[in-house]
Amino acid sequence: MEPVCDLVLPCKDEAAALVGLLPRVPDAFAVIVVDNGSTDDTAEVAARLGARVVREPVPGYGAAVHAGLMAATQEYVAFMDGDSSFDPDELLDLLADVQAGRADLAVGRRRPVRRGVWPWHARLGNALIIWWLRRRIGFTPHDIAPMRVCRREQLIALDVQDRRFGYPVELLQKVTRADWAITERDVAYHPRAVGTRSKVSGSVKGTVRTARDFWRVLT
Repeated sequence: MEPVCDLVLPCKDEAAALVGLLPRVPDAFAVIVVDNGSTDDTAEVAARLGARVVREPVPGYGAAVHAGLMAATQEYVAFMDGDSSFDPDELLDLLADVQAGRADLAVGRRRPVRRGVWPWHARLGNALIIWWLRRRIGFTPHDIAPMRVCRREQLIALDVQDRRFGYPVELLQKVTRADWAITERDVAYHPRAVGTRSKVSGSVKGTVRTARDFWRVLT
């Protein structure tokens, strides 16, 4: 099966996760690994396993996502963390929603597979962001779209500017104001692979730092 959608994986020091993750990506997706300043062999592992590697020296989640978007060539583009916390098979339902015209943006709603996978402070921060988005702009989903699929050209036209962790919040504000149709599906949320660095750190300090980027976009 020829790929019909590019899958962007923003990565930093996630070689250990990619070893198990990349072989499980469905054939519908062509993988683009964006190496965002890794100190391990993330890029080498990704290339060896058949992914296209893009290097983005500017640090930040938004910078890595944008680099992957610009490198993508398919009509559809998907985004997912590269730390093995999500099952890539679940992207297929999101892609189907967009292909069938049920959604302009299809997103995943995290459902932890067991207690402790999603720390309370990270979950609380997510809930506060969603509450504010609902109150301010009428946003309807229940998560900040950690797994998502849309059409590439539509996303480029939105012109999302944030290059740090505020990127998802700016994206969700812009798609809501642009009146995009959004579908949301439950997706399993697994523990990150051993040996990886969390982009949304499991520590309270990391969560506070990420929340600060979110609120910078919201205010």
